[in-house]
Amino acid sequence: MDITVQIKTIIFSFAFGFLFSLFLHFNYKYIVGRKLLSLVFTLLFVFVFTLLFFICLQFINNGIFHYYEIICIAIGFTLESLLFVEKKFKKWYTLLSKVGE
Repeated sequence: MDITVQIKTIIFSFAFGFLFSLFLHFNYKYIVGRKLLSLVFTLLFVFVFTLLFFICLQFINNGIFHYYEIICIAIGFTLESLLFVEKKFKKWYTLLSKVGE
């Protein structure tokens, strides 16, 4: 596999991890409180996203899977999670600072 295909694969894996985390947060936001429904939708969501990843990977590099793709997905997932949590902390901090005044 040449270097351009590897770079495309790394960028795609990073973006996929970022989007997966973003959509997972939306999934949890809208189905909170219903245990069975939440479990079913989460399993279905993960299954569909996994299939989507491998279908897209088939177009990018003929479906060749390397260990660094998992690392890039994890980094994208973690980065989005940190940004999401940071936004929540900023909202809480501004809310608490207004209450203290």
